[in-house]
This record gives sequence, structure tokens and C-alpha cells, in this order.
Amino acid sequence: MKVLIAYSSRTGNTRRVAEALAKAAPEGSLLARVEDTPSADGFDVVFAGYWLDRGGPDANAKEFLHSLHGKHIVLFETMGADPRSEHAYTGFANAGTELSPDNQIVGVFAVQGVDPALLAMMRKMPEGSAHHSAQMEQTVKEAAKHPNAEDLKQAETYMKQFIEKYGRYHH
Repeated sequence: MKVLIAYSSRTGNTRRVAEALAKAAPEGSLLARVEDTPSADGFDVVFAGYWLDRGGPDANAKEFLHSLHGKHIVLFETMGADPRSEHAYTGFANAGTELSPDNQIVGVFAVQGVDPALLAMMRKMPEGSAHHSAQMEQTVKEAAKHPNAEDLKQAETYMKQFIEKYGRYHH
């Protein structure tokens, strides 16, 4: 099985997750930034990674997602919020709307991680707003510690388990 791991990363967080996924990917797989990705033809599965920007994939990732047709896709995202939060699920749903209907989403994987500059930007917003609260500040401080070694190990494990499960049904 050949896997294309394409990612968009502004701060390096999504790139680090993509690299962890690539460590466990089958031989013949390819890791590339979405801007440098060749055609997805010839790959059995596309892992498409992005950072959340206003609740959806960033602009470069959107462009890449639009280019995919007839593919099995695993979406992976990095964000400031908890990876098990509604915000994470909404991010996957919004990414799905960027895909043509001939694609099939076969998996999702989220990791916390945020641009440390976000905290400074949030502090400039009006006190008490949804993006400048004590709770939001705590969330961003926690997110700035990620992706950590445990997160990257989970990404490797996700790939191994995905290949084991998916490979049984798609040869």
C-alpha cells in the first residue's frame, strides 16, 4: 500500500505530526508539503494534514483538498483546542466540505498544538471576549506544549493501526 502524507504547516506543528505518521507509513509512501505534492494518482490513501484556521483547514490545505478526486482520505489536524472537543470535530466536518463527493474520508486524527504568537494576539482582543478569557488563555498555554513526544508516538501508532486495519480490506 502506498500512502501520500501531504501537510500544511505554518509553525512546524503539523509538519512534526506528518513526519511521525511517515515514520510508520509503508515503504513507497511519500511525505510532502501540500504546496510541493505531486499528483495523488498512484497512492492508495492520502493523509491530508492542516492547521485549523477559524474552524477549518488553512488556505493552502483547502486548495490541496480541492485537488483530490476519487481518493480514500485520512484528515489530520492540529489546533489549540482539545483534540476531543467539538471544535476538533467541526474542523473535520469543515475539511470534508472542501472535498469533492467522489472522495471518501476513511479516518481522522487530531493533535493539540498552536502558534505561540496566538496568545499575544488574543491578549490584544477585548477583555472578556470569547477569544480573550482566562479559560481560553489556559487552553492556549496548554496547547503551546504540544505536539509533544506522546502526541507524536500516538501519530505513529495511528498509522500502524490504520495500515493494519485498512490493508486487510484494500489490497
